[in-house]
Amino acid sequence: MTQATDALPVTPAEGTPRQKRRGLRVVGWILAALLVVALIAAGLGVWTVQRSFPTTTGTITATGLTSEVTVQRDERGIATITADTSDDLFFSQGYVHAQDRFWEMDFRRHLTSARLSELFGESQVGTDSFLRTLGWHRIAEQEYADMSVEARAYYEAYAAGVNAYMAENSGAELSLEYAILGLQNPDYEPEPWDPVDSIAWLKAMAWDLRTNIEDETARALQAQFLDADQLAELYPGYPFEEHPVILADDPAGRRVVAVGKLEQGATFIEESFSTLIESLNLTPLQELLDQADALISGQGEGIGSNSWVVSGEYTDTGKPLLANDPHLGAALPSVWTQMQLRCSTVSDECPFDVAGFSFSGLPGIVIGHNQDIAWGFTNLTTDVADLFVESVKDDRYWYDNEWHDMQTRAETIKVAGGDDVEITVRETGHGPIVSGLTGEFTAIAEHPLAETPDGKILPVGPGDIGGTMPYTEAALALRWTALDAGSTPEAIFMLNRAENFTDFREAASKFDVPGQNLIYADPEGNIGYQAPGKLPIRAAGQEGFLPTPGWSSQYDWKGYIPFEEQPWSYNPKAGYIVTANNAIVNDDYAHFLSRDWDYGYRAARIVELLEEKIAAGPVSAADMAAIHMDNQMPAASALKQAYASVTSDDKDLQAALDLLASWDGQNSMESAPAAFANVLWEHVTERLVTGRDGDIPRDDQSRFARMFTLQLDAPDSEWWTQGGTVTQQELLTGAAEDALAELTKLQGKNPEKWNWGKLHAITLTHGSFGESGIAPIEALFNRGPYDTPGGSGVVNATGWSLGEGYATSTVPSMRMVIDVSDWDASTWQNLTGQSGHAFHKNYTDQVAGWAVGEQYDWAFTPKAVDAVTKDTLTLSPAK
Repeated sequence: MTQATDALPVTPAEGTPRQKRRGLRVVGWILAALLVVALIAAGLGVWTVQRSFPTTTGTITATGLTSEVTVQRDERGIATITADTSDDLFFSQGYVHAQDRFWEMDFRRHLTSARLSELFGESQVGTDSFLRTLGWHRIAEQEYADMSVEARAYYEAYAAGVNAYMAENSGAELSLEYAILGLQNPDYEPEPWDPVDSIAWLKAMAWDLRTNIEDETARALQAQFLDADQLAELYPGYPFEEHPVILADDPAGRRVVAVGKLEQGATFIEESFSTLIESLNLTPLQELLDQADALISGQGEGIGSNSWVVSGEYTDTGKPLLANDPHLGAALPSVWTQMQLRCSTVSDECPFDVAGFSFSGLPGIVIGHNQDIAWGFTNLTTDVADLFVESVKDDRYWYDNEWHDMQTRAETIKVAGGDDVEITVRETGHGPIVSGLTGEFTAIAEHPLAETPDGKILPVGPGDIGGTMPYTEAALALRWTALDAGSTPEAIFMLNRAENFTDFREAASKFDVPGQNLIYADPEGNIGYQAPGKLPIRAAGQEGFLPTPGWSSQYDWKGYIPFEEQPWSYNPKAGYIVTANNAIVNDDYAHFLSRDWDYGYRAARIVELLEEKIAAGPVSAADMAAIHMDNQMPAASALKQAYASVTSDDKDLQAALDLLASWDGQNSMESAPAAFANVLWEHVTERLVTGRDGDIPRDDQSRFARMFTLQLDAPDSEWWTQGGTVTQQELLTGAAEDALAELTKLQGKNPEKWNWGKLHAITLTHGSFGESGIAPIEALFNRGPYDTPGGSGVVNATGWSLGEGYATSTVPSMRMVIDVSDWDASTWQNLTGQSGHAFHKNYTDQVAGWAVGEQYDWAFTPKAVDAVTKDTLTLSPAK
């Protein structure tokens, strides 16, 4: 899963007309920021900084409570909330979230409601236009209206708690960010929290984990200059013979079968439709998706997760152990907060005793355990979104041989410091039109279409209209499961109070978006797995490889896979379950799920390490935590094989190649060979894709590792020879020379000074002001760099992006190992810290431990919680 508050470009890109228009304002920001920093440095601004720090001791009267609530915090600021009623429990969770993270919550709701321009002005109009078109907040409103009375009461209680805190605090009392925002937007005041604000955040998470919209767009662009064979080589199939599937056997012991070795290339795309794709200007749409991703953690390298659970048959406790580490965009603060929610007496009326990781702004616990079960999540990576190419004319679209009126709605975007912007959202039966949103992002070119008698779609000129399709334009509509109202907001509470595997599966059946691999363990010794979600059934031959024709029902989704047919497992014969975004099942499953799985390097490595530890016996919680930190690079073996016969007369280059030959394949913190190998990987992949007629993004290092491995056996392939201009050996040698030159520039000529951890260091960037372009403001909120091991496609998945430097950009956002034999023996860690307040002691107090894999004791029972409590706050009802 992922942080949906990554870097917000508060100021436009350098050199754009907009930046020039705002030049004086930026200068004003800088002067004001310098003054703030100077005041803080002089000690005069300490009051401004600390006034938002939460009160964690004593008694506070909170209007809306019915009885006293206790909030205990440990040294890391992690709260255990104990209340007599469910309503008081979620009220207090809202209050505590607001204490720690209200700016993050406020920013998130402006994001999900497409109202960022109200905070930051005209620079966010393009993003707001796109997100307003998707309509997350409107869908969340419907989900709120559809949920049970009980669940709605929980969301209302949570909102009341947030508002109780807001009633007592305003401006910089809420967070330092409001003091900074006031430099640009002095009239802004947060509005009361609404339950829909909480629900809409799940749409942002679903967007972050949606998988392949960018892949479809990228492949459509690449199809203009690569033939089907080249596309197949660039996007090789999942290596089922070498890497594991999540489920090898179903609960009845029968072979679970599913999609796998699909025909490569654009299998359903007629040559004529490929011609149509070529006519579409998709690049601006890709740029717009990238802008949205920059705000929602990004679909960057490393988005995914690991989870695994081991039966007590193989553990030192005789009971299961469960591990999880979701990989999301790096941000400050981390996407997660840590918390326990406890009813003072667990009963039908107040059924919660649950601890784990939550999202600020959302009631309940997302990942963790209660008194009866433990669970973890990884992204399902099933294909739940398609781009449909629509035939449109004005506000009508052509479908099944007749014109249909689009649904349209007017939206007003309010802009801080500027005039309102009016947009019109248009939707076909497939979903909103996402192309041509603004003049700046005109994504679809005019193109005439005609349907021939044999069913082919041909681009024709105005004088050649034939068949049944009139002269039209083309546009792209987005069909995505998250744009339908769902039940995930209620599923969280069902999961939090589940008592057994049956309850767990019932909760999973409601967890429709985003689709997740759910793993399970309980103290009775059971382990399990469920793949839930709204999983579309596509028309025969449809694989979501490229945008889909939208003018005929023959290409439409045919419904969703029934829950009872979705993959699951209970106490499998293997004695363990591993999920790492790899293929769920193999070739013969009745329904298409995806062709864009992760390539399984992480899953294969976790299985390898688990089996080694099982063979050595028995597996401990420390063993599980150590697996989290394995740093084996996916391309290591292939890279060493490729360079085994490469030599050089240059002694420095030969020394570097000798270093590579001696490398153990681990991207360890202080490793010099890892530094050279990763820089070499950058230059090898760059040379493989250069010299083409179009851009080939290097956005998936696991995919490139698979492609590179396969191409090693084809030395005469055009990927190496590039039209006969070079040989494989020359390309490899040239890449090594480039790598040595770059690494020498970055870390010096002496290989003993080369250090992967420093090259790959992470700078934690504040979710909204961290990339403002104003250095004094960034200095207030950003932290780092911190040396970091790992890499892309590595179990310790600290991702970096090819072509964009080596700094860590995606991360294991948290790590946990749950011991169901003794809940208090479980361990956990967060990326940054519990607090969202810059300069608070818990702002980044977990980073150092995160970098080296140090997990902390996770107290759960009342006795254990009491033992680690440092501060106790009583929330008292108003008299």
